[in-house]
Amino acid sequence: MLSSPLILAVVVVVTATLSGIFGMAGGMILMGYLTVAFTVGAAMMLHGVTQAVSNGYRAIINRDAIRWRLVLEIVAGSAVALGLFMAVRFVPDKATVFLILGLIPFVGFSIPKTWNLDITQPFIAPLCGFVVTALTLVAGVAGPILDVFFVRSPLARHEIVATKAVSQTIQHLTKLLYFGVLASHLLPPADLPWWIYAMVAPLAMLGTTLGKMLLDRMDDTQFKRWSRWLLYAIGSILIVRGLMLVTGL
Repeated sequence: MLSSPLILAVVVVVTATLSGIFGMAGGMILMGYLTVAFTVGAAMMLHGVTQAVSNGYRAIINRDAIRWRLVLEIVAGSAVALGLFMAVRFVPDKATVFLILGLIPFVGFSIPKTWNLDITQPFIAPLCGFVVTALTLVAGVAGPILDVFFVRSPLARHEIVATKAVSQTIQHLTKLLYFGVLASHLLPPADLPWWIYAMVAPLAMLGTTLGKMLLDRMDDTQFKRWSRWLLYAIGSILIVRGLMLVTGL
């Protein structure tokens, strides 16, 4: 039932809309749903395709606000993380995905401001790329941690959403490369028909367009306040699900 194409279509549109508004949150909900409905390998692949399209399209419609220097520095850190995972050959189980996914927003918002993780400061962008890519390859999503590096920066909301969109597109393409090619032999086959991937792409673009319309109606204060409480709620639900899997409930 949960894996039916109709439910998948609705979830993709709704979560892409949330991501279009906040640049995150939607990806966490989608990853949680996919992990329940499919195997870890299938969830990672389908989530990677959906979010790469959603974030890539969001980057295109906000392209005038992208900070390309930051993107290049983030890519450098991402490459180091991918190389490390290739050497370790780690793949997560469902409980690990849920627990790490749920903990991410709590960890992100508990990081002291004195650490000054401002993405525009020297050496911070490569660190961001490394940490976010590593978490993406463990939990499928790392948006709330990525947000830590941006929300404390002097960037405006459109610059935050646009630059994060490019970075997240790269993270999800990296995830597809890792789980679809480099570590595919360590997981059961995804066994999803090709039309499922074709179906989610335009739906992700539709949700992203709706989210952009709503983003334009918000101010910076609303944007940052609603982001935090939404992520706390999602994270709590995911942690409970992970604990249920660990305890066998």
